[in-house]
Amino acid sequence: MNDFYFEEANILLNLEAENDKDVLVQMGRNLQELGLVHESFIDAIVAREEEFSTGLPTSTISVAIPHTDIEHVKQKSISIGVLKNEVGFGVMGDPEETTRVKVVFMLAMDEAHSQLYLLQRLMSIFQHNTMLTTIAQEQDKAKIVRLVKSELDIINEGGEVTWQKNKY
Repeated sequence: MNDFYFEEANILLNLEAENDKDVLVQMGRNLQELGLVHESFIDAIVAREEEFSTGLPTSTISVAIPHTDIEHVKQKSISIGVLKNEVGFGVMGDPEETTRVKVVFMLAMDEAHSQLYLLQRLMSIFQHNTMLTTIAQEQDKAKIVRLVKSELDIINEGGEVTWQKNKY
């Protein structure tokens, strides 16, 4: 299964959560119900977030980009959770500090190089405040899917994920 799966079912809008762990469990459960990750994924992503925080303050909306090891993934995917109320996540590189996260981009990649490349692509688009604001406010999942696929230049060709040349 080399396809990249990112459709409306991968997006959770107005997600209500008590804390960062609750966010990870709910989003991980959604990916599991979609058949994209193994049962071990939820525990693995929670454990990794505890060890390596992924909260990222931006100039407008703080995000988190939780991910875990490839052996917990069945099919390449990304899930986006737009939180009803911001939740504190440890800041990447400084877990003692927290940031109030509004949008979570959960990565489920089955190849290490794909995960690294997608992280790099996401980091470049986080610098574009308009996109983050749009995702945080948009209520039409289809529009979010189109926007994210366009921004990441994701193309599925013959079952393989390819990215067009970075346009930034």
